[in-house]
Amino acid sequence: MTGIRLSVPETAARGEVVEIKALLRHPMESGFRRGSRGEVIPRDIITRFECDLDGTLVFASDFHPAIAANPLITFHMRATESGVLTFRWTDQNGEVWSDTASIAVT
Repeated sequence: MTGIRLSVPETAARGEVVEIKALLRHPMESGFRRGSRGEVIPRDIITRFECDLDGTLVFASDFHPAIAANPLITFHMRATESGVLTFRWTDQNGEVWSDTASIAVT
């Protein structure tokens, strides 16, 4: 089961540094665990997170098997212009989850 939760301020003063939070509900199986019958649980991880503002990359991160389930990403951004933030997660098989949030800069 996947789900996305975002925390983005609706407004910010020009030049203000704002905190952005993004969470993707995802099991993040490392491939090293075993099930109750001893079978290996297959690897299933998010490998990349990106956030852009109207097409300009503002933050990116690569993930590895040690990342916990339901990864919460927190980063800071200087508010320079209004626009739409696009959040995108990609897993090891190329599946993509995304969501958007708007920010108004005054």
